[in-house]
Formats: sequence, C-alpha cells, structure tokens
Amino acid sequence: MRPMIPTGLLGGSFNPAHYSHRHISLFALRALRLREMWWLVSPGNPLKAGARDMAPLAARLSSAERLARRAPIRPTAIEARLGTRYTADTIRALVRRYPKRRFVWVMGADNLEQFDRWRDWRGIARSVTIAVIARPGYDEAARTSKAMGWLRRFVRPAAKAKDWTRWRTPALVLLHYYPDRGSATRLRAKDPGWHLSHDKKGLRDRVTRRPLPKEVH
Repeated sequence: MRPMIPTGLLGGSFNPAHYSHRHISLFALRALRLREMWWLVSPGNPLKAGARDMAPLAARLSSAERLARRAPIRPTAIEARLGTRYTADTIRALVRRYPKRRFVWVMGADNLEQFDRWRDWRGIARSVTIAVIARPGYDEAARTSKAMGWLRRFVRPAAKAKDWTRWRTPALVLLHYYPDRGSATRLRAKDPGWHLSHDKKGLRDRVTRRPLPKEVH
C-alpha cells in the first residue's frame, strides 16, 4: 500500500490573503513534513457573521492564489461546493472524500483561545491532529483557555512533530514560531477596495480543479 499523503489544512476568510498566511504555511510544511497545505477559503465564518467588509469569495480565493504561487499550497473554496459551514463538518467530509490523504488541522494560538466556541470542537480533535502555531500576544491566553484544559492531556512534543502521522487522535502539537505581523485587517484599512483588482475570470479551484459555483462570484 502507498503511504497516505500528509496534508495540512489552514482555514480562514483570507480577506485578503497576506504574507503571514504564506510564511506560517511554509513553516508548517517544514515542521510537519507535509506534502501540501490546503488553504480553505471559507464562504463565511460563523464567528464573524454579518461582517460588512467581507469581500466576495471569488476575490478572496484569487488573492489566496496570488500568495500561494511557487509553493506547495493549494487554495480552495471546496467548502462552498460541499455545502459545509462548520469546520467539524468540513473535516469529516474531506476525510471521507480523500481517503488517500492524512490531514492535520493548522491554526494560530488565537484560534486555540476561542476553540471551545467552535461547533463540535472535541469532534475536530478526535478526527485530525491539531498543530497550533505560536502567535505573539495570544500564547498565554491560549494555554489557559477552556479548550486547552481538555486538550492538555493530548499534547505531543514539538521535537516529534514530523511523526504526527503515527499519532492517534486526539493529538495536539504546539509549534514555536515568531511570525511577521501581517494582518488582513490592516490591509483592508489601507486598501478597502483591494478585491476590485483581482481578476476572477477563469478562476479554478486548486483542489477540485473545477470553476467556482456561479452563486459565490
């Protein structure tokens, strides 16, 4: 049997994508010995419902495509095609659809701080290994969060991160990395119309290899 393809999943609005997304992904690719990183460009974040400055999905996917060039990173809007809104549902669908891949969920320490607010967050932890990227200013809150109180017993040593495909879930690894201070919020403040410069014609999903559904343009 051929070994499963180690694949990272980084979810987010990518509103727009920025170099911190790329730098964190390249770090995770090395630290976890991944073959690919998939950027799950969300149709809409349930925790950010009603955001007035959310650009159209096609523009956000286009910005992710631009930042992912010349790297083993695949931006995808597969959640729009799957019809999933919550991460737990997306992960279950991906595990079923891609049985030849082994997925690890990659997120920042700021997301770990609020992880207990995610729907079926324990189910996520039982489905895939979780890799948390340290982020300045959030580490202490993340380590003392409600979710971490449950996850702490499943923490694995960072020195063994490349062995994550052998771990039984739940499994959590904390990766120490000092990222740059790139921010989608700052980019939107600097250029509110950023999405207008992205050409969406002929845009195809890098994972499904299909055009975006018309309703998300």
